[in-house]
Amino acid sequence: MVTRTRFDDSECPVARSVDAIGDWWSLLIVRDAFDGSRRFGEFQRSLGVAKNILTARLRTLVAGGILESVPASDGSAYREYVLTPKGKALFPVIVALRQWGEEHFFAPGEPHSQLVDRRQGHRLRALEVRSADGRRLNPDDTTVHKISTQ
Repeated sequence: MVTRTRFDDSECPVARSVDAIGDWWSLLIVRDAFDGSRRFGEFQRSLGVAKNILTARLRTLVAGGILESVPASDGSAYREYVLTPKGKALFPVIVALRQWGEEHFFAPGEPHSQLVDRRQGHRLRALEVRSADGRRLNPDDTTVHKISTQ
């Protein structure tokens, strides 16, 4: 069996973030949670993932503080999975992936889902990376600085 490389002690925030999410199934579970899925069966039907894989990913997301397992809202014996504040903070990541996917993986006019502003029904504006003073930045405008503890 191949041992998974861990990045939870990496100095890189991207590596630690990827380590916390785990894999693409986990990101799709988070996406579905934003879309209103709460129960195991809802995630399983939406994703078509094997139950053992879904169980493992849900456990990892709960252990990582991204989802919380709570009693079912209807009072039944079932459990539901809800996004924690840490999980809700992934919203810009999901939006960025969605917008990137819309731009690069669909032909013009090809049907796909869209994320819209619930109040006004309009598509969201493209996410932009901005400097502290408000300038729009591209990759050439940035550099990585390591922060050392002293």
